[in-house]
Formats: sequence, C-alpha cells, structure tokens
Amino acid sequence: MAGKVLTATDDNFEDMVKEHPLILVDFWAAWCFPCKMVAPTIEELAKEFEGKVTFAKLNVDENPKTAMRFGITSIPTLILFKKGEVVEKVIGAVPREHLAEKIRAHL
Repeated sequence: MAGKVLTATDDNFEDMVKEHPLILVDFWAAWCFPCKMVAPTIEELAKEFEGKVTFAKLNVDENPKTAMRFGITSIPTLILFKKGEVVEKVIGAVPREHLAEKIRAHL
C-alpha cells in the first residue's frame, strides 16, 4: 500500500492509526473546494514519503463519529499521528512545502 492514499472510516480509523507509526489523515468532504485543491498535494506527498509516512483520507460527511471526536469544524483539516498520538494539525489548503516541512519534523 506504500505510495497509495488509504481510505479511513469510522470503522477502521482506530486500527489504521495504531497500525501505522506515522500517518497523515486528510479530513475532507466531496463538496469542499479547498479539499479538492489539497488532494493532488496529498497524492504527491504519499509518493515522496513512500515507506516513511502513510496517508489516508476520511470523508467527514460519511464518517461523522471520527470527525466529531477530533473536533473537525473546518475542512480540509490534516492531522498527523505518530504512534497513535496527534503531533500536528493543519487546517485549510496549505502549500505543499509547508505540509512537507510539518511531516519532516516527525521523521
């Protein structure tokens, strides 16, 4: 699955975060224009950090339980989990390099 962006759901979220030592989860929705702007960046970073970081997307409309648990009120919200703990939270469509720096800080 390396280099691919996984699909997180209310059902698999907990296991996914525990299974992957470093995982960035993109909380998004289909109607969200900034989310669409971030999507290619997530795909690129998944390739760049292949083997080091796992990437996943969680649709907040389809998975409200997990979105509520993390207090997602604005999307896109990108949360980086290290060993199951939140270590970074980025809200909004940010430049690719800004996101890459946040990730590198935890490698």
